Amino acid sequence: MSVLLSVSRAIDAINTFVGKAVSWLVLAAVLISAINATTRKLFNVSSNAWLEAQWYLFSAVFLLAAGYTLLNNEHVKVDLIYGQIKRRSQLWIEVFGTLFFLFPFCLITIYLSWPVVLSKLASGEVSNNTGGLLLWPVWALIPAGFGLLALQGLSELIKRIAILRGHIPDAVAIADADAAIL
Repeated sequence: MSVLLSVSRAIDAINTFVGKAVSWLVLAAVLISAINATTRKLFNVSSNAWLEAQWYLFSAVFLLAAGYTLLNNEHVKVDLIYGQIKRRSQLWIEVFGTLFFLFPFCLITIYLSWPVVLSKLASGEVSNNTGGLLLWPVWALIPAGFGLLALQGLSELIKRIAILRGHIPDAVAIADADAAIL
């Protein structure tokens, strides 16, 4: 189990690095948007490439930070029943959901998007918009982002199993206990 927990820590470190790095792309998108709007209003000059760059940056943030979001337990959950059951049952639900929903979804998405990436890379296809950008980089974000998400799912699965087996403490249960004391 210690080897698996080392793998989990490595995956967590990768997604932490990527998540923090891509957060800077939000600033880049805002700056591009502001500059584009300013030049369009003041000088009547604009380019579709700038608009597409904003879209690419947003896509990169959304897709590449999904694993980081899962790592920090900031993803969307439907908490109608989940919050009312015992922590051990919650852990089993997370194991089940990871195995039967997250992994298949990520792997199918990677499988279906990879040929499109290769096709767009080989053809050098660009956007239909005048001054548009190459399409393969934004399409490559899809398998990359879902790959990082699947890796983080593996890390979370390892941690949930380690908690269930008593190898590591449950940080969520500790935080809930601390909150109850306050």
